[in-house]
Amino acid sequence: MPIQVHIPSPLRDQTHGQTTVQVQGASVKDALDDLCRQFPGLTAKLFDKGEVKPFLNLYLNDEDIRYLDNLATVTKDGDELSIIPAVAGG
Repeated sequence: MPIQVHIPSPLRDQTHGQTTVQVQGASVKDALDDLCRQFPGLTAKLFDKGEVKPFLNLYLNDEDIRYLDNLATVTKDGDELSIIPAVAGG
């Protein structure tokens, strides 16, 4: 079973409206690379100079990857990766 990536509303235009996408990868970085391979328009939306853009939060099974091993966090079949854009306003 692959990894399921939850796509936030602002990025769904790049995934043809899909709310979730299945990807493969041994790490969060591998999973994101597969996501961007399937939907090349996401690369510029997710990454800046090879790093995840700072206003995006990534959660693997409800755990912030910044408190795990960041992009090197190991994934396994059945994991869920959520892309959460930061919300700002005032």
